[in-house]
Amino acid sequence: MATVFPPLTNQNPTPLRAGGYIRRSPSASAVPSELAGTAPPRYCRVQIMSEFQPFSARLTVEAYLQGVRIDSFLVRHFRNYTPYRMQRLVRAGQVRVEGVVAETHTRVYKGQQVSVVLLEPPDHMLPPDPRPLEVLFEDDWLIVVNKPADLVVHPCGAYASGSLANALQAHFDQQTERPGLVRPGIVHRLDRLTSGVMVCPKDHLAHRHLGISWEQGRVSKSYLALVHGEVEADKGDINVPIGQWPGGGTIRMSVSTDAIEARPSRTLYEVVERFPGYTLVLARPLTGRLHQIRVHLASIGHPVLADEFYGPSAALHLSDLDWQPKRLASPFFGRGDQLPTTGASKPQPTLADQPLAGPASGPAQTGVTAERTSGPGRSAAELVDETEEEEPGPRAVDDTDPLNPCLLNRQALHAFGLRFMHPITRIPLAFEAPLAADIAHVVERLRQRQAKSPPVLD
Repeated sequence: MATVFPPLTNQNPTPLRAGGYIRRSPSASAVPSELAGTAPPRYCRVQIMSEFQPFSARLTVEAYLQGVRIDSFLVRHFRNYTPYRMQRLVRAGQVRVEGVVAETHTRVYKGQQVSVVLLEPPDHMLPPDPRPLEVLFEDDWLIVVNKPADLVVHPCGAYASGSLANALQAHFDQQTERPGLVRPGIVHRLDRLTSGVMVCPKDHLAHRHLGISWEQGRVSKSYLALVHGEVEADKGDINVPIGQWPGGGTIRMSVSTDAIEARPSRTLYEVVERFPGYTLVLARPLTGRLHQIRVHLASIGHPVLADEFYGPSAALHLSDLDWQPKRLASPFFGRGDQLPTTGASKPQPTLADQPLAGPASGPAQTGVTAERTSGPGRSAAELVDETEEEEPGPRAVDDTDPLNPCLLNRQALHAFGLRFMHPITRIPLAFEAPLAADIAHVVERLRQRQAKSPPVLD
């Protein structure tokens, strides 16, 4: 146990700039030498871990934090700390507002200077997980990465660690004087098996502004999806509500009329390239529903390849490329025995070339429009985030046949593009993540097979 004393005004705490912590040499001790050996009359006792060196900082109160309590203000800036730990530091006299020692009930106001000495390490810190990251852009306020497939965005459920957030924590710890001074912010998510571009803010102000941009629909996202069947229209608009699948089982979301708590959902799509039995499309979600792109594409008879929830197979094998349907039956309409056999290594040929069953061709599809044009005609619509959730557990894919190897064991969906306004500098930013190697390999296989196939005569 170490006795904690209030900081003196000549301790020269490190000032904070927006979005980053300035490096400085650690002080020899947080306790002034002239007070060493004296007993504090009113301050609590705080345990200091031997490997943690105290860190001093000076903060300026932002306008949106006007009137908040001192501990709430501090946890906004140091997000790996809990309010309880910040209250301990306040009671220990390690926080000053305009040079005056703060009390636990002290409130802060715009423009005030707050100095703090962090005598204890973070108590709400993500365990760092060093791993290679493909960084597309990084500055003092945010980082843009190309997330690989089979990586959850943040710890949840069976994935208590090993997430993208844990990897970013390790990355940020290499940039700051003390571990845990910066915590990665999550403003949007990608499904565990979806790869592609993601942005993560570093500080509370960038996090706040990015979150507002998403809520107001000022962020544009585009996805590349390799789907079953040959999409006829060059571009289209799927405007059908999405809700929870009422039947349980493997399907989670649905566009059927009996879907639970259905909400308005809209996705624009454009054909990028066609192959016999398959199509590469660019999808732009205008709303942010769970599994929105996957559900909408499946509802028009073109599910994403290797989609275990909404497609006919949880994996794509080499022999599957010979199966070349024009369109599949929607998994959301008709009797329960018409649902796809999830997990099969090869789709059932009885689904090939079937029109949408039941209500799919009736009123439930009134929100689906398509347009045939001579070119892709890419749109510049503003988008909001497509919220995704992690799926329960890795899937077992049979890849023991050397003559029929598995080409793809996750859904062929890739977050390709991201456009938004920088939350601090207000400069427009646009990023594109190259198509993931596994999906690109399948596309190249399809191109090769298309080049070898004989021309179709009318």
